[in-house]
Amino acid sequence: MESVPMIFASVVFALFGGALLAWTGVRVRRREPVAHGVNRVASATVASAAGTVALALGAYCLSRL
Repeated sequence: MESVPMIFASVVFALFGGALLAWTGVRVRRREPVAHGVNRVASATVASAAGTVALALGAYCLSRL
């Protein structure tokens, strides 16, 4: 019963991180901006880093069960 919130949090982090990485990859592949008004390389780097961190947090939460 106590692990239900941790499972929920890990799934949310993993889904968000995976979706952000997939979305960023599609935008970069199509040579479209990831964020409007920002350098294309910088925005893709920050979005990729945020997606990777979210996936890592999801994995960390799952490993703590």
